[in-house]
Amino acid sequence: MHRRTFLQLATGIGAAAVANPAALRAQAAWPDRPVKIIVPFAPGGATDLLARPWADALGKAFGQQFVIENRGGASGLIGAEATFRSAPDGYTFLFSSNSTTVFQPQLRKINYDANGFVLVGRMGDSISGFVVHTKYGFKTIQDLIAYAKANPGKLTFGSSGAGTTTHLRLEALKFKTGIDILHVPYRGGSDALNDLLAGVVDIMNEGSTLPHAKAGKITLLNVNHTERFPPFPDVPTLREAGIDGADVPVWFSLYGPPGTPVDIATKLNAKINELSAMPDMKAKMESASAVPVVQGLADIQKHFDADFKSTGELIKSANIKIE
Repeated sequence: MHRRTFLQLATGIGAAAVANPAALRAQAAWPDRPVKIIVPFAPGGATDLLARPWADALGKAFGQQFVIENRGGASGLIGAEATFRSAPDGYTFLFSSNSTTVFQPQLRKINYDANGFVLVGRMGDSISGFVVHTKYGFKTIQDLIAYAKANPGKLTFGSSGAGTTTHLRLEALKFKTGIDILHVPYRGGSDALNDLLAGVVDIMNEGSTLPHAKAGKITLLNVNHTERFPPFPDVPTLREAGIDGADVPVWFSLYGPPGTPVDIATKLNAKINELSAMPDMKAKMESASAVPVVQGLADIQKHFDADFKSTGELIKSANIKIE
């Protein structure tokens, strides 16, 4: 939602309150029934693993259930469209990474206006990195790059779908290093992870892989973030590994359908920021391979706009397309 639209909505809400006091009272009582959070991927993937502790925390904070509904398929587009077309009454939200609102709209024709969503809360930045099956014996990202250059097209990369954030991370690495790795899109990250552990695919880059890397089942080669991740203090960032400009930020937000009341969005945003600062929530986010971010509504919109622009530049310069 652009800032201009935000101001228009705010003005409209004020006028509606004067004309319809009952509507204002209904919003003030929000939530007075369960709230649905649509996760546009299958259970067990990175998005789902982060959404569940948030749903639990928000439910306790507001005294109403926040119920997860998984609607996977089409790289997250099915769940995103379902949210977009939901009633803007504050009882349906989308929990997703920037995949469905920043990347997909610039890669393919979609059936919703990504700029029409109401950004409600920044739910955290995903921490992950390129992980590889242990059969290769790679220890660093440079080992992977050297092998890929010597064996073009042999390595396979499993993602949660074409055009998702993890797919873009692969394309950015390929563009910056000149390597050739085969992309294998899945319906969700959990399916790709199962095949990675079984040796069907060789590489992934999703937060859901990190517990398995910690257990030694797969090898984490780098961290995709601005700084190292405490559970893996010896694993460098891409920049530290000498690969600058190849990172693609993955951040999660809660989105409402167009027309979601501003007072509900503001109320939710304040609670999300409050919870993000709590040690218990920080620990739960870390266990889901994410770090908290505290941002107001206007700052989230600025971040969205900047990410949309930089992603568009990457897609154009790297000539990224979905076949």
